[in-house]
Amino acid sequence: MKLISIGFGNSVNADRIVAVVSPEAAPVKRIVQLAKDNGTAIDATCGRRTRSVIICDSGHVVMSAQTPETISGKTGEKDTEQDA
Repeated sequence: MKLISIGFGNSVNADRIVAVVSPEAAPVKRIVQLAKDNGTAIDATCGRRTRSVIICDSGHVVMSAQTPETISGKTGEKDTEQDA
């Protein structure tokens, strides 16, 4: 089990992460709202602005004050996005 720091002493199991996305898009806002309604939202921002949303395979949605680039860089995975 590999834990990834998401800021302010909080960590997430890297094996359970499905996606790390920016919170600005309307579909992501809907996912966060549904998670809040279902009780599966975890706010790890410590009162700061949400800069990334981590979606886990368990259905939990974790909000972090770190950027998606920072969090995905900690996973050790190579970026699969290619410039066209």
